[in-house]
Amino acid sequence: MAGTDRSLSRHDTLLLLVCVGLSVGALSAPPAVGEAIASGVRQTVLVPFLWLQKRAEESRTSRAVVENLRAAHDSAAILVQALPALEEENARLRALLALGQRLTTPYVAAEVLHQSLPTDGRTLILSAGADAGVHPYDPVVSPEGLIGVVRTVEKDQSVAMTWAHPEFRASAYAVPGDVFGIVAPSVQISGSEMLLQLRGVAYRDSVPTGTAVVTSGLGGVYPPGLPVGTVISHAEEAAGWERVYLIRPAANPERVTHVLILRKPGPESVAPAFHPDSLP
Repeated sequence: MAGTDRSLSRHDTLLLLVCVGLSVGALSAPPAVGEAIASGVRQTVLVPFLWLQKRAEESRTSRAVVENLRAAHDSAAILVQALPALEEENARLRALLALGQRLTTPYVAAEVLHQSLPTDGRTLILSAGADAGVHPYDPVVSPEGLIGVVRTVEKDQSVAMTWAHPEFRASAYAVPGDVFGIVAPSVQISGSEMLLQLRGVAYRDSVPTGTAVVTSGLGGVYPPGLPVGTVISHAEEAAGWERVYLIRPAANPERVTHVLILRKPGPESVAPAFHPDSLP
């Protein structure tokens, strides 16, 4: 075994000397000879190594291309998913701007800051407050119609009570204005849809299905002509002196993102400001 180790050591030493001699010879040879030797080595001994290096580089490039394509696909998918919501929000903002141009009553535009609470839809936090001239009992509207009324006001924000709140009340009449009543939240729920009631209608009066209901202006809180909703059915009668009708609201507080707060509305009707398509 010792002799074998010495033999291998001699072979290694000899191989080292040969490599050193070849290196010295290649360095001392003319450039043309060195280039010829290098070309020959690349075309013979180094061919497998060069092939492996080329394939590794192609694999690395292909992996980078696939990752870029995957990232572009994911970005496009996210944009496609968000596009309908952006289109809907843009349409609502355009409708709100158009409503603001038609209104003659002073108003303040505000963003709706929804609350992730069980009472969401009953109260909304608005991004405008006392600094913007907002006061309690200012009506809150959307392009579709009545949303609610400001309940409390802080410096830079306010809280609005929507029509879905149990304490909400508004004087209203059925178009063309021969039947009056009080609008309040309905205790009935059709599926997941919240409805309103038109209460206090005289027993002798009747309201056909599909009739538009708007605010009457009585009480001085809501201006006359503000769309409230559409009569969908006759709910009940009370001892022969009152009729109650179910109303599908014109505006949904849970879907609005921006609203207008009417500042000190007067007795003039706001019906001309709402496009006929916004009426139920």
